[in-house]
Amino acid sequence: MSHKKQTLGEFIIENQSSFKFSSGELSSLLNSIRLAAKVVNHEVNKAGLVDIIGAVGDTNIQGEDQQKLDVYANEKFIQTLTKRNIVCGIASEEEEDFIAINSQDENHQNKYIVLIDPLDGSSNIDVNVSVGTIFSIYRRVTPIGTPVTLKDFLQKGSEQVAAGYVVYGTSTMLVYTTGHGVNGFTLNPAIGSFYLSHPDMQFPEDGNIYSVNEGNYIHFPQGIKNYIKYCQREEEDRPYTSRYIGSLVSDFHRNMIKGGIYLYPQSSKNPNGKLRLLYECNPMAYLAEQANGKACDGFTRIMDIEPTELHQRVPFICGSKNMVEKAEEFMRNA
Repeated sequence: MSHKKQTLGEFIIENQSSFKFSSGELSSLLNSIRLAAKVVNHEVNKAGLVDIIGAVGDTNIQGEDQQKLDVYANEKFIQTLTKRNIVCGIASEEEEDFIAINSQDENHQNKYIVLIDPLDGSSNIDVNVSVGTIFSIYRRVTPIGTPVTLKDFLQKGSEQVAAGYVVYGTSTMLVYTTGHGVNGFTLNPAIGSFYLSHPDMQFPEDGNIYSVNEGNYIHFPQGIKNYIKYCQREEEDRPYTSRYIGSLVSDFHRNMIKGGIYLYPQSSKNPNGKLRLLYECNPMAYLAEQANGKACDGFTRIMDIEPTELHQRVPFICGSKNMVEKAEEFMRNA
C-alpha cells in the first residue's frame, strides 16, 4: 500500500467531535465491541472443529436451538462490555431479561445501554456461511445514580447514538454509524487491527437485487406477493436478481454495497414478522438511513416504532430508497 490506512482507533479519535457526547465514552464502547469481535472472529474461523459447532442442547428465549458458538459470542460480548465501566445495561437475543450492570463505585454512574444480537445467522455456522454480530447503543433515560430499568431499553430507534454490525465473512468487517454516515473497517488478522476500508458507505438509490425467503411466499401478505411478482416481471431493467443468504448481516451488507432490497415480511406463520425490533431492525434501519437507504415495516418507518417489549418482532423491509418506496406502494395498494 502506498499510503497508510487509518485504523479504527485513529478514526474514532479524529472524528470525536461528531459524537455529541464524550468521545472517550464512544471510544471505550467501540473498543469493547472491537475486542469482543476479534475474539469471536477467531472462534468463528475455527468453527469447523468439532467441539465448537453443533447445537448445545438449550434453546434460547426465541425457541431456536442454540449453536455452541452463539453461547460463546454472547458470553464474550457481555464480558467485554461489562468490564469497561461504561455500560449500565445489556440486552441480548440470547437472554430472556436485560442484564443490569452497576458501575465500579456501585453508584450506578454508567450511562449507556447496549442491545446486541451476538451471532446473527448462526444456523449458517456449520455450513461455513457468513454470520455476524449486530449492536445498538443508547444513552439511558432513567437518572444516573439509579439502577437501569426496562424503560431504558424500550427506546425508539431514532434515539440510538450508535449502531453497527460485524460480518465474519471472507474478511471480517466492522461497520458502524454514530449518525454521521456509515464507515466500514476490515480486520487485518496478522496484526489484529481494523483498518478503514469502506469510507462513507452508501446504498445506491436503485438496485437490482431482491432478498426474501421465497419459500414462504404462500404465507406473505398480498402487497409483498405483488411486489415479488413485480421484481420478476420482464420489463425495463427487470427481472431483478434474487439473492438470499439467510443471514441478515450478510444480506444487508451485500445490498448496501451493490444496491438491493431485503424483505422479511409478516406472514400467516409469523404475524408480526420474525426479526426483532430492538437488536436487529433498529440498528440496521439506523445504518440504512445513514447510508442513504430506507427501512420500514411496510407502512411505518422502523425507527419511529414505539417498542413495547424487549424481544418484540416486526416486519422488516430495508435497502435502496427507491426499491423500498416501491414495495411500500405495493403494500398500500394491496
